[in-house]
Amino acid sequence: MSFPTLIPGLRGPSEKVAGLVYFGRMVDKVRLAAEGKLPEAWEASRGTAYPNAFDNRCCRFLGIDYAAFEKRVREGGRDEDLLEWAFEHGRRPGDEEIEIWNAFMTKLGWRDVYTERVDIRLGEIGLPAGTVATMFEFIDLDEGRLPLPTA
Repeated sequence: MSFPTLIPGLRGPSEKVAGLVYFGRMVDKVRLAAEGKLPEAWEASRGTAYPNAFDNRCCRFLGIDYAAFEKRVREGGRDEDLLEWAFEHGRRPGDEEIEIWNAFMTKLGWRDVYTERVDIRLGEIGLPAGTVATMFEFIDLDEGRLPLPTA
């Protein structure tokens, strides 16, 4: 695997759309895949192929069907319009639910069942376990948005 994985036009997972983390990244992945600009190796993990994949978690949180979401994104529109579509075709979480979602997602990997996964992913790019603590941090590190920590 090459490191860093630079994909122009792909937002980091912490970037928010109307206060919601990860949604914008999922939108970007659909758009980039439609343009043939998403790495081929990523295709298998897009959408709902894996229960704990972040796309799948986001779709479950919003109560939307990924295939319908992907179709809607390919039709175009602003991120906020796409999120509104998700609310209308799934559910509209309240402010507290969004706060809990954001906290949960941004902390995955920190002293939980994802810790081992973070360390495995770090090893895949040649970095020692513990270099970063969360999956969001790993993604940002792997994609060049987070600098390597210095000793």
